[in-house]
Amino acid sequence: MNIGKFAFCIHPIDIRDIEKKYALLKYAPQKAIYQLTKRLPAMEVSRITGIVSDYGEAYGWFVGVPLITDQMMHLPEDFVLRKIIQAGKKAEALGAKVLGLGAFTSIVGDGGITIRKHLNIAVTTGNSYTVAAAIEAVKEAALQMEKDLRLCDAVVVGASGSIGRICALLLAPEVNRITLTAPNIESLEAVGKEIQQRGKGTVEVETDLQKALAKADIVITVSSAVDAIIQPEYLKGGAIVCDVARPRDVSKEVEKKRKDVLVIEGGVIEVPGDVDFGFNFGFPPGLSYACMAETMILALENKYEDFSIGKKLSIEKVEEIAQLAKKHGFKLAGLRSFEKVVQKEYIESIKENIKKVAYIK
Repeated sequence: MNIGKFAFCIHPIDIRDIEKKYALLKYAPQKAIYQLTKRLPAMEVSRITGIVSDYGEAYGWFVGVPLITDQMMHLPEDFVLRKIIQAGKKAEALGAKVLGLGAFTSIVGDGGITIRKHLNIAVTTGNSYTVAAAIEAVKEAALQMEKDLRLCDAVVVGASGSIGRICALLLAPEVNRITLTAPNIESLEAVGKEIQQRGKGTVEVETDLQKALAKADIVITVSSAVDAIIQPEYLKGGAIVCDVARPRDVSKEVEKKRKDVLVIEGGVIEVPGDVDFGFNFGFPPGLSYACMAETMILALENKYEDFSIGKKLSIEKVEEIAQLAKKHGFKLAGLRSFEKVVQKEYIESIKENIKKVAYIK
């Protein structure tokens, strides 16, 4: 049996992640920390072991790009890409045969195409399985909230992006109406035209986020914003919001103030075997992001190809990775909301709060 080898590229989401690793930096000025991260080389963060399915085994590594999210977005693109390529070279040296791009390493540039040109191993953004898991999570949440998707109005935030576009294409046939929102109207109209050409779903476009969300029963949000963009007052009572973005699109204030809204994390996956990530990225043992899981699935399958790459995903790839995930025993890890498992009692409390708000009105 072949043992698959992979690597997954990560970076600190905010300055607190740097301070966790280098405790003394808590006392350093932010400007000094930013100068340090620009100079640090790509590094091996941890070894990942224990991934076992009925069809194979895999192990891999987290490789780190020491740039914080806002640096990834605001430093010159060619500088950031060089840092990511450096991490890819590190992955090659370790023995990985496929590199997954995590968080903003998949957003900078052209969705991994330029990075791939400089490496001798396959590259994937993991976006295909991210989409599959997000759609599955939305359907499960709707079921638990007793919502008929066919009667729901949906919104995709960041619909002009790689993940948002394909989420919109897949969700449109399932709902009453879908609204696409992002800053650029021309990009939204292009996605809307794709939906109409497929003849599946009623579609609208809207650049005003708050206006778009006002009547939404279902929201998938996957913007590339650095800060939270969805505030408590934006949401309709009873809404289900699937937050796929990292950093989060949904403000923590929503959890505090909107007890009549269900916010779920998109793409939290249970990994087969007794996996040890060797690194705490905030999840309970055995769970990963879907983008990480896609890289593991490709390694288990010995499918060393550029799977989810570029800015335009295909429905066929989403369906293929979902089938491979099922084959190898990867599955949605229930529903989670702000790092907590969504229990039945929590769902029931939201339903009761929806009734109370409706009664008051």
